[in-house]
Amino acid sequence: MKNILFITADQWRADCLSSMDHPCVKTPNLDKLAEDGVLFKNHFAQAAPCGPARASLYTGMYLQNHRIVQNGTPLDVRHTNIALEARKAGYDPLLFGYTDMSPDPRTRAPGDPDLKSYEGILPGMTPVVLLGSESLPWLIYLKEKGYETPQGPWEIHQPLANYPNPEKRGPTFAPTHYKAEDSLTAFLTDEVLKRLSIKQTHPWFIYLSYLRPHPPFTAPEPYNTMYDLQGIPVPVKSDTSQLESQQHPWLSHYINNQTQALWYGHDAKNNVNLEGDDVQQIRATYYGLISEVDHQIGRLIDYLKENGLYDNTLIIFTTDHGEQLGDHWLFGKSGYFDQSFHIPLIIRDPEPDAHSGQVVEDFTESIDIFPTILDWIHLECPTQCDGWSLLSYCKGHKPEVVRTEAHWAYDFRDIENQHVQQKLGLRMDQCTLNVIRDKQFKYVHFTALPPLLFDLEKDPNELNNCAGDSEYISIVMKYTQAMLSWRMQNDERILTNISIGPSGLVERKDPKPSHRFSNNKA
Repeated sequence: MKNILFITADQWRADCLSSMDHPCVKTPNLDKLAEDGVLFKNHFAQAAPCGPARASLYTGMYLQNHRIVQNGTPLDVRHTNIALEARKAGYDPLLFGYTDMSPDPRTRAPGDPDLKSYEGILPGMTPVVLLGSESLPWLIYLKEKGYETPQGPWEIHQPLANYPNPEKRGPTFAPTHYKAEDSLTAFLTDEVLKRLSIKQTHPWFIYLSYLRPHPPFTAPEPYNTMYDLQGIPVPVKSDTSQLESQQHPWLSHYINNQTQALWYGHDAKNNVNLEGDDVQQIRATYYGLISEVDHQIGRLIDYLKENGLYDNTLIIFTTDHGEQLGDHWLFGKSGYFDQSFHIPLIIRDPEPDAHSGQVVEDFTESIDIFPTILDWIHLECPTQCDGWSLLSYCKGHKPEVVRTEAHWAYDFRDIENQHVQQKLGLRMDQCTLNVIRDKQFKYVHFTALPPLLFDLEKDPNELNNCAGDSEYISIVMKYTQAMLSWRMQNDERILTNISIGPSGLVERKDPKPSHRFSNNKA
């Protein structure tokens, strides 16, 4: 019984684990999982927001190849994914939550209701509890419990009315009107536990996709009061939004045109005006939502241990992308800052040859998760994959190829309103950026706007753009060339290494690193 429990949260920053030395966030259950497995400290998402980020996670492909640039961009039917591949090994991947994969419209009739929402199901997944933005299964559950269920998807997260707030801790302090044991996070966990309570005769694959700590930033008791404002780190940013905006034209535009609403009734355009305790309370509430997810993951792990499942279940915990949380005067996920793309990853390999308690400093990427799962169930990695297996780290070895930098892309085109294009004077296909980031420098290349370079050793907070500094000309050239080489090496390759001629069809595959072929000590 080689079981797989694949868990993703939504919008969770890498630094928000106590095992990552956060000064106040407490995640005891994930910390214990890391002690039993491997913690990857320099793990990065390949895109944002949810749709593009999850496309890279599910397909093992960079954005330049899967081309899902925004929420609602269709997933090309020709691309395989983790669910379809797992079926080849006899698994029926069960979905609890959501995947945010829009269907290929070429495979649907014009009137198909699936073409009215970007919250489609990843092909190959069997939805057991499907939660879109309307969260209907959860709302039905709440109604059965006697709660009043409003119509709007965010209205259910309205804070409890007349909640005492003598400290004036801001609009995100009051708790939800539903109890913690009835929250969306608890509900999804309960549904997984119900499924696991039925004895399985075949190996299972469960994909649990939590919404939290994604906004709205309203937490049930006691998580709303878990973190005191005095211990909350203040945002990393310039003294004023005007000063921060001088860094780059795109940043200037986005600081003043943010799209991430933070609580019920909030207008995202006011994000730049948030300051003081209001921002600190948003951060405290975000941490509380993280602790709630950690508690529920602890319930799952306890169940696996109590029922003899822990030692034959591969457990992977990660997220789709990060959250700015007020850093650089931004909320949500966007652009080029690490806060939006540096994300957590913990892998617990239960097999006897696995080494527990390791902390990996090498760079890893979301595109590596798909190959890792396939490696564990002894399936060949599809040619489309840009990533490679991380399982060798779990076995105490380094892979044959060690990544020395992380890469990601962000596409900021405005397909419906064209506002970004008009404001910045760009064509739609020019609204793109690529990032290459190692431990010393970070280079950001815009298709039709000026580049940025950050000297991370001198400026870890990314406040000073060195791209125009004469002392850094050679560095800019070096990283520009490295980015070009990376793009060229990772061009789409599905049919590239196939040749048809007198000898028939010949295919040569560029081998991907696998724990089965690595003997290097980690």
